[in-house]
Amino acid sequence: MGSGQWMVEKRSGLENDSFPKEHETASETGCLSIIVLGASGDLAKKKTFPALYHLFRQGFLHSNEVHIFGYARTRISDDELRDRIRGYLGKDAEVVSKFLQLIKYVSGSYDTEAGFQLLDKEISQHEVSKKSSEGSSRRLFYLALPPSVYPTVCRMIRKCCMNKSDLGGWTRIVIEKPFGKDLESAENLSAHIGELFEEAQLYRIDHYLGKELVQNLLVLRFANRFFLPLWNRDNISNVQIVFREDFGTEGRGGYFDEYGIIRDIIQNHLLQILCLVAMEKPVSLKPEYIRDEKVKVLQSVLPIRDEDVVLGQYEGYRDDPTVPDQSNTPTFATVVLRIHNERWEGVPFILKAGKALNSRKAEIRVQFKDVPGDIFKCQKQGRNEFVIRLQPSEAMYMKLTVKQPGLEMSTVQSELDLSYMQRYQGVPIPEAYERLILDTIRGDQQHFVRRDELKAAWEIFTPLLHRIDNGEMKPKEYQPGSRGPVEADELLAKAGYVQTHGYIWIPPTL
Repeated sequence: MGSGQWMVEKRSGLENDSFPKEHETASETGCLSIIVLGASGDLAKKKTFPALYHLFRQGFLHSNEVHIFGYARTRISDDELRDRIRGYLGKDAEVVSKFLQLIKYVSGSYDTEAGFQLLDKEISQHEVSKKSSEGSSRRLFYLALPPSVYPTVCRMIRKCCMNKSDLGGWTRIVIEKPFGKDLESAENLSAHIGELFEEAQLYRIDHYLGKELVQNLLVLRFANRFFLPLWNRDNISNVQIVFREDFGTEGRGGYFDEYGIIRDIIQNHLLQILCLVAMEKPVSLKPEYIRDEKVKVLQSVLPIRDEDVVLGQYEGYRDDPTVPDQSNTPTFATVVLRIHNERWEGVPFILKAGKALNSRKAEIRVQFKDVPGDIFKCQKQGRNEFVIRLQPSEAMYMKLTVKQPGLEMSTVQSELDLSYMQRYQGVPIPEAYERLILDTIRGDQQHFVRRDELKAAWEIFTPLLHRIDNGEMKPKEYQPGSRGPVEADELLAKAGYVQTHGYIWIPPTL
């Protein structure tokens, strides 16, 4: 399953909780129950429980007010669940032991009321033990489950597990992506959840919005004067947003084949980053203002032309027994988007993602136009670029031309480099899941996706996806360990990207 997220909140009696108190206590807001549905599965074991553990270890979850419930169909005991997740937590045995004692397991079905009534009873007993008055408690449900059961589970939670009265407590639900496969299916699912919860109570999160360097984008753009006059079509030639993996589907072929690289990565993760790169400055950091600006960007994207798309499928992909022999699913895609507004008219935004490539990285690459009147004759060395490396080796660096040291007046490309491991030694960079779960507990909506934003994103890609699904567009075969189809590099050049030859960014060592 992908790792973006949906979050749904039922807030009793409070309309504006975008900026809650940072250090709430149990007596002020009621105790906190975190319920992980699908607790026996891989996602919960590898991502959800470790994120909760790290929040506990850092003091954001307190043992005197929080309790964690696991819920799944598997019939296991509390200790068996604890043993399953122990190895994914940490090396501090004492802290791990204290965290595991907060976990209780409840077994039940996802489509009948009996299991959820039992779960509600266990949660209520915890709330009573913490002397939390009915209706003041906080309940966070994390659905680490297949998308097919979302509607049923949401209905069961709504019917059986909500806070019973209006005393300031809340019930929030975290749902992993994917959310639909195209515009129609996404809207149908949104409509179903909309029958259970008001839109103002829905919190939708893409986990890429929890990454440290992605969260830095708005600060970089709007808190630094020298970016303001440069960030437009007069100075920028093109923008690339890239996701590369050096491994294939590796046992996930059957799941991946249902979605493909565009649904899995480009339509959500990369498009969310595009919004932050291209949006106008919001009135403030109030979530609604930020989301308004992101929607405006999406609504300004022109329909995708076939000539602006290159699809690929790595050789050997269909050897996976779970993948159909005639699969047309792309494992690689380069898509050029064009934004029709005053700031970005004529600037191609190139979204590129692929599996089984020659490197693993995710980055944003803003390439500036050539310097007019090149008196140093150095254009052949490459253009100025501002690169934000999201993973691995988080960094920001500016490629620029400088004089090469020595007696000769010769130029060379170098960089101004902010590498996080060197600059922020000893400062841990939190995992996206930690940050987003903490945001959910605090009610911070800044990194959530609104329904109209989701709809606009699907409107951009659904026509292209249907052409691929119908076999009208075929992926090019490429070798595992390569850059992808050669046609993708040709499309980059056609879009105006000028590749730098002879320069390689090397992360600095300590």
